[in-house]
Amino acid sequence: MVQFEVPAVIPADPQANITDLLVERVKATPDRPLFGVPDGDGWRDITAAEFQEQVIALAKGFVAAGIEPGDKVGFVARTTYDWTRVDFALFYAGAVMVPIYETSSPAQLQWNLSDSGAVAVITESAEHTARLEEVRGDLPLIRSAWEMHRGDLDRLIEQGASVADDEIERRRNIANGADIATLIYTSGSTGRPKGCVLTHSNFVELTRNSARALHEVVETPGASTLLFITAAHVFARFISILNVHAGVKTGHQPDTKQLLPALGSFQPTFLLAVPRVFEKVYNSAEQKAEAGGKGKIFRAAAHTAIEHSSLLQDGKKVPLGTRLKFVLFDKLVYSKLRAAMGGRVTYAVSGSAPLGPRLGHFFHSLGVTILEGYGLTETTAPASVNLANKSKIGTVGPALPGVGIRLADDGEIEVRGINVFKEYWRNPEATAAAFDGDWFKTGDIGSFDDEGFLTITGRKKEIIVTAGGKNVAPAALEDPIRANPIVGQVVVVGDQKPFISALVTLDPEMLPTWLSNNGLPADMPLAEAAKNETVRAEVQRAVDEANTHVSRAESIRKFTILPSEWTEASGHLTPKMSIKRNVILEDFASQIDEIYATPVNTSNVSLP
Repeated sequence: MVQFEVPAVIPADPQANITDLLVERVKATPDRPLFGVPDGDGWRDITAAEFQEQVIALAKGFVAAGIEPGDKVGFVARTTYDWTRVDFALFYAGAVMVPIYETSSPAQLQWNLSDSGAVAVITESAEHTARLEEVRGDLPLIRSAWEMHRGDLDRLIEQGASVADDEIERRRNIANGADIATLIYTSGSTGRPKGCVLTHSNFVELTRNSARALHEVVETPGASTLLFITAAHVFARFISILNVHAGVKTGHQPDTKQLLPALGSFQPTFLLAVPRVFEKVYNSAEQKAEAGGKGKIFRAAAHTAIEHSSLLQDGKKVPLGTRLKFVLFDKLVYSKLRAAMGGRVTYAVSGSAPLGPRLGHFFHSLGVTILEGYGLTETTAPASVNLANKSKIGTVGPALPGVGIRLADDGEIEVRGINVFKEYWRNPEATAAAFDGDWFKTGDIGSFDDEGFLTITGRKKEIIVTAGGKNVAPAALEDPIRANPIVGQVVVVGDQKPFISALVTLDPEMLPTWLSNNGLPADMPLAEAAKNETVRAEVQRAVDEANTHVSRAESIRKFTILPSEWTEASGHLTPKMSIKRNVILEDFASQIDEIYATPVNTSNVSLP
């Protein structure tokens, strides 16, 4: 059994809770800008001291409204400054937030609120409130419901004006490290979402140790980031708390369509994103260059960037010709992409899905080091991450301080340490099944190199076994196909079948530009595009490229382009845009049957 364990670099403080991180920040740098909020075409700073004042004022409102220590409070909102303000106000009031994705359906709202035992709920908008009202009759424990756009937070602050400071100080000190800090429900890619009990120590100890491990990222003068992924997800939630601890200025942009203008005005020093965002940046740049007649130049620049970075990582000498091309393309291409991201981005933290070496090396040559990491809700976000001074593109890095990672005999990744959750809420059976002693069984498959760098190879439950007995990890094929600009999502199938095949959807955002660049009508309907021979040839090219990464026995022999897209609303994606594989396999069973109705030559295909 391969195992790597890194000792904590910060001594544990069992009495500390998350509010202590803000108190310490205010004592250290009360006047440091901790947030930037939109103000006209620019941003207005909110200092650490101002943030704490606003948090305490809102906490008093919750107290006046009857929220007691330990009460669960649901929260449905987009990623804005108010998200973190509410988060810390609930901590100060002694309450436990139950974050809910802003895209959740009424049924999902009902489950999370009822299962958690929430007594109150905060919604952001009338749309969120309308969804809540559909199931309000099934939520007898909910005593209070507040809507932010209605001005309810301001009214709470007025209501709490008479609450004494001493009462807030008493409440914020009630919880110790072992107590529940938040109840986060898994996104539910398989089965009903389970509530993960994350403690104050999970956040405090992981935050303090991660800040030390990532000090080049979060402790550099003027460090700042623009959050745009949903704060209800543990990844963004952890970074929000880490930023408060480290004194990083945080801005928010919930509308990803406004991301580029926001990056240009906020000018962050590091980003937090999922791989799909980096794919979109790359694909958009490529298609824009193609539309301007410079597609050949962009592809040459991308090839040079990847080659240059790969040689440097391998410790090899970069040939003079490559160095000269790199300098040229830096002026023509790379500098423009850096400017589009605000001009100051040096690092980007990527998680939730594999990024792939191609994008990692491309952005590295832009001057942006992507620190790919790995974690789950159950590990309070990161268990491992590439570090500024210890990084290998294509891996998810070494274990963080205070964290141990090992591989079971079947390759399953198991984690223990300061970041591992306490239990599944009211679900002792699921909790017992998830642990081997104090090791949490992630369900992911991986491998280590000699230096302890972890590589994720797939999900244990997703491994496909063909009729010929060949084990296939879908991610190895899906990730490179998904990188193609016109591909939206892809699911590889073939369990107990004679060969591997795939279901593919098109990307409705990228498709019009690509169609126009290839001499086709930009307004071609999705269903028509799915049958178009030029489109099919492009998808075939992506499939052929993916097949070069695997053996012939694992390669995709047939694929179907579906005339529709998979979305969260259709029930095929989770809020963090992960595919619900079991749902897709069930809903598109007839299309899968059709693929296998016509045999193909499987010589050398299904043999192990």
